[in-house]
Amino acid sequence: MMKLINLSAIYTLWLRETKRFLRAKSRVIGALGMPLMFLVFMGKGFSKASLPGLPQGVNYINYLAPGIIAMILLFGSMFAGISVLWDRQFGFLKEVMVSPVSRTSIVLGRVAGGVTMALSQAMLMLIASLVMGLKTTVFGVLSSLIFMVLLSAAFVGLGLAFASKMEDMHGFQMIMNFLMFPLFFLSGALFPLSELPVWVEKIALLNPMTYGVDALRATLIGVSVNPLAVDALALIFFCTAMVGFGAYLFESVEVD
Repeated sequence: MMKLINLSAIYTLWLRETKRFLRAKSRVIGALGMPLMFLVFMGKGFSKASLPGLPQGVNYINYLAPGIIAMILLFGSMFAGISVLWDRQFGFLKEVMVSPVSRTSIVLGRVAGGVTMALSQAMLMLIASLVMGLKTTVFGVLSSLIFMVLLSAAFVGLGLAFASKMEDMHGFQMIMNFLMFPLFFLSGALFPLSELPVWVEKIALLNPMTYGVDALRATLIGVSVNPLAVDALALIFFCTAMVGFGAYLFESVEVD
């Protein structure tokens, strides 16, 4: 009887995704490029500016860095779904789907691989932020890892959900970009949400990225809009829903 959760299959898929990521050095550099430019040019450009809505005693580098880390988690996680399209195109997905392994295990293996890739990029960006002047603590970094994993797993699940229903790689990239940029700009990653119009601020409260950015600021620099428990509950709910949604849609994937 097929086991619902096959740890060996999850590990194998995680290892494959991780090795493929580590061998694609250009992919790592490309993924870090834009967030690093945001951090360097915006962080240094506004470092001495007095921005409205900025928490008292917090400079812009410290305010910006958690948002850029959340950005790289969002981008890296959502595009993890593109591996499904590659595997469909080259026939590997068909081999996996006909194996005596539950599709739940396949999804969990891909989620684990996607989270590892996004988390690796986020940690590199965290190191760059520390070099740029981010002030945090070891406990803050360790605490932030919990929320990085939740945020990444949620968006990997969402990326897999879209990839499960698409076959065109270029179309997938366009839709991901269409989704990611509004999620990013309406999360408070670059500027305080309190400075937005009230109706836009209310829309931002429906954005799961808002709670991810807020949680990272709470753990890394000790400043947040919401209580950390509220951010944690929102991310746990969103993560569970998205991974479950991705697994549900992946169950109906058909391969030729």
